[in-house]
Amino acid sequence: MTLAAPVLPNDCPLPTWLRSCILEHSQPVAEDGENSAPIKLPKDNNQLVCRAFAFAYQLHKGQMRASGDPYIAHPVAVANILRSLGGDSAMIAAGFLHDVVEDTDVTADEIEAHFGAEVRQMVEGVTKLSKFQFNSKTERQAENFRRMFLAMAQDIRVIVVKLADRLHNMRTLQHMPPEKRVQKARETIEIFAPLANRLGIGRMKWELEDLSFKYLEDHAYQKIKSLISEKRTDRETRLQQVAGLLETHLEADGISCVEISSRPKHLYSIYRKMQRQQKDFHQIYDIAAIRIIVSTKVECYRALAVVHDRFKPIPGRFKDYIGLPKANRYQSLHTAVIGEQGRPIEVQIRTMEMHHIAEYGIAAHWKYKETGNSNTKVNAEDEKFTWLRQLLEWQSELKDAQEYLSDVKDNLFDEEVYVFTPKGDVFALSQGATTVDFAYRIHTEVGNHCAGAKVNDRIVTLDTQLKNGDIVEVLTNKNSHPSLDWLNFVVSAGARSRIRHWYKQCHHDENMTRGHAMLEKVMGRDGLDSLLKSAPAQEAAQRSNYPCVEDMLAALGYGEITLNSVVNRLQEAAKELQPVEEIDDESLAEQINNDGAVVRTRWRGESSGDASDSSIMGVEGLLHHIAGCCNPLPGESILGAVSMGARGIAIHRQGCPNIASVPGDRLIPVQWNATDAATGRPQTYPVTLKVEVIDRVGVLKDILSHLSDLKINVHRATVTTFPDQIAEIDLGLDVKNHAHFDQTIQKLRKMTDVLKLKRISQMD
Repeated sequence: MTLAAPVLPNDCPLPTWLRSCILEHSQPVAEDGENSAPIKLPKDNNQLVCRAFAFAYQLHKGQMRASGDPYIAHPVAVANILRSLGGDSAMIAAGFLHDVVEDTDVTADEIEAHFGAEVRQMVEGVTKLSKFQFNSKTERQAENFRRMFLAMAQDIRVIVVKLADRLHNMRTLQHMPPEKRVQKARETIEIFAPLANRLGIGRMKWELEDLSFKYLEDHAYQKIKSLISEKRTDRETRLQQVAGLLETHLEADGISCVEISSRPKHLYSIYRKMQRQQKDFHQIYDIAAIRIIVSTKVECYRALAVVHDRFKPIPGRFKDYIGLPKANRYQSLHTAVIGEQGRPIEVQIRTMEMHHIAEYGIAAHWKYKETGNSNTKVNAEDEKFTWLRQLLEWQSELKDAQEYLSDVKDNLFDEEVYVFTPKGDVFALSQGATTVDFAYRIHTEVGNHCAGAKVNDRIVTLDTQLKNGDIVEVLTNKNSHPSLDWLNFVVSAGARSRIRHWYKQCHHDENMTRGHAMLEKVMGRDGLDSLLKSAPAQEAAQRSNYPCVEDMLAALGYGEITLNSVVNRLQEAAKELQPVEEIDDESLAEQINNDGAVVRTRWRGESSGDASDSSIMGVEGLLHHIAGCCNPLPGESILGAVSMGARGIAIHRQGCPNIASVPGDRLIPVQWNATDAATGRPQTYPVTLKVEVIDRVGVLKDILSHLSDLKINVHRATVTTFPDQIAEIDLGLDVKNHAHFDQTIQKLRKMTDVLKLKRISQMD
């Protein structure tokens, strides 16, 4: 595609900096035909940005957003956000171009030809992230996280561009349908706001949280917003007086303030504090804070002394994030004091560089460093990305999707505990971390040979949870080794994965035997060994990220992968792979369903076993039966449960007490097949009805006559009489579905002799 000359559009307002850039580079920078050589990147970075805008404007021309604005307004807003974060020209260009591959016919190769490999990599990364659905099924969601963190590791700017994209979409979310607003807001507050926090981009994190809060809890949002607005004048006056007083005392002590100001807390942070502390709004005093910005780190501590000298500090409310920075590099001194009117005031003290890091996070790495180095690859020596490196390490070690998701979200939201080695080295651990977590945080071999621990010079148990400031010494022994019991109390994914890895390596044969026995218990012995040697079994192992079936069985044996996951992979592989050779039509190959029940899959030339071949969707072609305890009918909510024997899957009615004790990994979501009428199978289902009637001669005959009119077969009828002339009739009926059953009930209720009707089963 030919690059167009930069233009000033009439249909889209442009920020001043972009307008100036276009005016400066208003001449065409290139005209390349289809067979021309790729354009060389200009030395002028502004020209690259200008060309990217012109390219995006040309491609998105005629496209509109849900708001009615021209679509180009969105890439312009995203690029503007990235520029405010200090992004380089390639990053801003990627902001303009982030949607062109997905929404137009332009390819990634064309992006590289026009703008270079660096811009292409970012655009491709954001395009891939845009396809992720974080509210999807567990395994797909986990895979999306894995890919996202891999993209972040390759170039951290990819996720920053994606965050800018999400921020502008949240700013314009009011133009989306209500259900879409809630979905996007939920995804933002659970995934993207924590990511912004992890990258240290405070200004973005706060705005994403407040915008999500608005759409998820609108009543609470509007109430807090109104309450803050009502008391704004009094609060600002009080804080200005405190700020002026502090500035006078700081100058008198020889400390020159770069800036001293008050700032309100964000609405969502106030809401969370109210929820966490179970307080009303009027009980939250520190809804605003004084921020003092000084020149040097030494002046931060001197300023703290002035604040504590002038106002009485509140015990337990001082935090030194300068000496112990947060994982996202945030640094500041936090303290709370009693102000002039006896009300608490929060005070934050930091340098200008610390302030930039607090506001821009990782962006400060390229905006405020004099070196101008914008290399954003994850460096093994770069402590800023410790948490990201840990997530990447876990990707190869955590096979279970649910566990991986749990660890990812815990790591995004975690509050950290800082502990020390006897030599004074500091380590940041997750809340609830134990001495074993600490041992593995030091080194894998230290954890593998951990025999005990001392905390503050006292011998403690290995499950002791650590607190801020603890001095921890790990006691090792070359003959000691991990115990599976440790998995009951360690909290870090790194420790869990290393414990399992050791156990897997040292007990491979034993675990493989245990895994085989688990499958044998639900399948039976016949045909299992031949199944595990088949092509579907090998394919299932590879889909589960294991090189061979033996490793998959071993993983099943020591709990790295669930039984449900194994049989689900086997089912998928068995359905997709067909044997190479033709065999007799009457022959059947034994396979396994997604819970372990024996199923017979037809070979080539027979029915494919699609959804229309079964009355129950979710167990197509698998051995299953209707549970006699509750006898569910089509039209009622149902759930499948793996039988511990050879009967396959039992289909229960939702709420049946017999499934309450069934482990979750043996439960399968199923539903009735809407196309069941076309299958040619018997279309009736048994149900038992208890009828209380007036005891008279011929009452049973009348009831049976009514049922005959409805073409309902009665396969059982039992009459019990009582001295008070009330009789009970138990009827075993065959009905088509729940609607047919309701029709039957309504017909019988109209009989004058019928006193009461009740469907009976083991549920009642």
